[in-house]
Amino acid sequence: MTSAQLGFPVPSITNEVAIQGHIGSIIDELMSSLPNPRNLSAAQQRGIIARYSSVLEGNFIYWMTAAYLAVRSEESRSIIVDNLLEEVRDCHPGMLRRFATAAHALPTDADALAVSEELSQVRLFLGRLSAARIVLMMAFFEGFIQRFMAYLADLAGRQGSAEREYTDVHGVCDVAHSQGLFRALAAEMALDESRPGTDLFEGVDLLRTLLQRIVETPAATSARVASGLTQ
Repeated sequence: MTSAQLGFPVPSITNEVAIQGHIGSIIDELMSSLPNPRNLSAAQQRGIIARYSSVLEGNFIYWMTAAYLAVRSEESRSIIVDNLLEEVRDCHPGMLRRFATAAHALPTDADALAVSEELSQVRLFLGRLSAARIVLMMAFFEGFIQRFMAYLADLAGRQGSAEREYTDVHGVCDVAHSQGLFRALAAEMALDESRPGTDLFEGVDLLRTLLQRIVETPAATSARVASGLTQ
């Protein structure tokens, strides 16, 4: 579903302050919808960490590289290169692998399959190399991750893990990353020649759906499938 269909008032594509506020509202809604860790079984806690790891370890650098290939302004390229350099130099996928391992949540084939459809939709969107839309998607993601890290660390702690490097690093650095990407968005919007009415939030909506799938518990999955069968 799109932001408009979910009841979010989508701001004008030219109003950068309103866009950032809209993204903040989406993140607020996502955070408030997260299941309470205390109410999750050990298997459900593990599943969220594993699905998150399955998506992020092999895809985040790919997503940010797509943003780099799509953008046209030198300011945007500089911002994205700095982000990529940090990811590669400090081996953030390795941090995530250690985090998942310590929480006994290394992804399995079942974890990867659980998010496969939603992840494929994000990849297909990225393949269109639509600069402003991809940059906005990544700005949204960095903003969400910064707030999600405490929740993820809580899940890992309940799995008996004390490994916090990944969540500590991303709980801090992603604040600056998100703000940098909003600056890149402004630069790309100034060059955007898309026709009026084009959905700037398409990538955000696709990524939000993927994030919702990551945190969905088996009971919620069953209910969603049953609902689809009865419609």
